[in-house]
Amino acid sequence: MASLERPQDNQPAFVLHSYPYRETSLIVETFTQGFGRVALVARGARRPRSAVRGLLMAFQPLTLSWFGKNELRTLKNAEWQGGQLPLSGSAMMCGFYLNELLLRLLPRDDPHPQLFAHYQEALHALGQNEPQPVVLRRFEKRLMQELGYALMLEQEADSDTAIVPDDTYFYEVERGPVRQSTRQNSVQLRGRTLLDLARDDYSDPTTLAQAKHLMRALISHQLGSELLQTRQLLMDLQEL
Repeated sequence: MASLERPQDNQPAFVLHSYPYRETSLIVETFTQGFGRVALVARGARRPRSAVRGLLMAFQPLTLSWFGKNELRTLKNAEWQGGQLPLSGSAMMCGFYLNELLLRLLPRDDPHPQLFAHYQEALHALGQNEPQPVVLRRFEKRLMQELGYALMLEQEADSDTAIVPDDTYFYEVERGPVRQSTRQNSVQLRGRTLLDLARDDYSDPTTLAQAKHLMRALISHQLGSELLQTRQLLMDLQEL
């Protein structure tokens, strides 16, 4: 991978969030394929005739070029790549939820090319009106793995004992599935749910419901005292 201090051209990227900077510019938080989360200043982007004014939108595949040595680099050029259906309604809110997860949990300048591919896949699935809870659970699981938190789903914690589908387990956030637990943050699950999660099979309604509670506990542990604004909005809309 090229040095982050060198000018970069035509890097695949998505906009996660942007906000005004000075009188006519924007700060743009991006998720790039080769460099992870990169913050850029888009000078003059708020001017009516700016070439990038209509391009720096969430959920649209872009290629970005930038330069600079500081944490906040300068956007040189942006080009739209197409191929992503626009998101609307609850699908758009799901997209903003994914963006907030990346903003809160990914450090800047930490490449995650596989997670970038998973993010593209999730946006495509949302644009194709695939079941939104399934899309979210699948992405959350992959995000946890990319952050170094590999879920233990097929064996009991601290042993080689295989998970039994019809048995009940308690998933301890920092440990894994156990038969008994007194920890407040443990999540009660069926063995079948754990095995379904290992296969990314969410066809069973009970699995899907229990997966939501497990992922919520894992993400809350990573966030600490921070709250996700989009999660509450999604819960209010559709209990996603």
